[in-house]
Amino acid sequence: MTNFYIGTSGWHYRHWQGIFYPPELSPREWLAYFCRFFPTAEVNATFYRLPKPETFAAWAAGTPPGFVFSVKASRLITHYRRLQDVAEAVETFYRHLEPLTPKAAAVLYQLPPSLRADLGLLADFLKRIPPRPKPAFEFRHRSWFVPETYEILGAAGAAFCITDLAGLDCPAVVTGGLIYLRLHGQPRPYSGTYTDEQLERWASELARLSREAEVGLVYFNNDVGGHAVADARRLMAHLKARGLKLARPETGAEPA
Repeated sequence: MTNFYIGTSGWHYRHWQGIFYPPELSPREWLAYFCRFFPTAEVNATFYRLPKPETFAAWAAGTPPGFVFSVKASRLITHYRRLQDVAEAVETFYRHLEPLTPKAAAVLYQLPPSLRADLGLLADFLKRIPPRPKPAFEFRHRSWFVPETYEILGAAGAAFCITDLAGLDCPAVVTGGLIYLRLHGQPRPYSGTYTDEQLERWASELARLSREAEVGLVYFNNDVGGHAVADARRLMAHLKARGLKLARPETGAEPA
């Protein structure tokens, strides 16, 4: 049975103070507080700026056993270089990431909407990156949504990222033995809250996909207004009601 890790895309949001984080809580304590409720977090900041190895080490030390991260690859690799001539950038990224690797479940490569399907480029890039943490690919151009893409990812043990994003009709596909789902917000990206009906549909879809993977990573990216944390906990309740297996937060209590 798939073990589902439900979390949010990022945790260091000042506008969550007073909504999720207690007003008196220091930002230095936010990650530890986050771990009381969620077993995973997706790191988006690495897309814009690569932290020092010491920062990755602090995140690893500041989270409990069993907590896992997914880390978004640098935009230098995906958006500026567009997966080409990236040997040095890839080496630098994984060298910095090394202190967090024992707690890293996946590295997410989000490709730009302007990058159309190039199967040869994808296959070549997959040969140039480490197999662990497991690579996951979020495609923003629909030309990638073809069986050939899934075959290339599966052969390399890489995951296809299922993307819930307004205007992008992304299929629910599993490759590499990992369910990876990003929920960017409805009806507008990065904001708004999911309805119970929408969350129940996703719970049903995850139940269907659970036959194809041992691990499921689900991240809410609708951080505006703190909706991500509320929706993540609501999805946990929907999955629990279906009898699906949920990774537990730090306290060891069943997710609410």
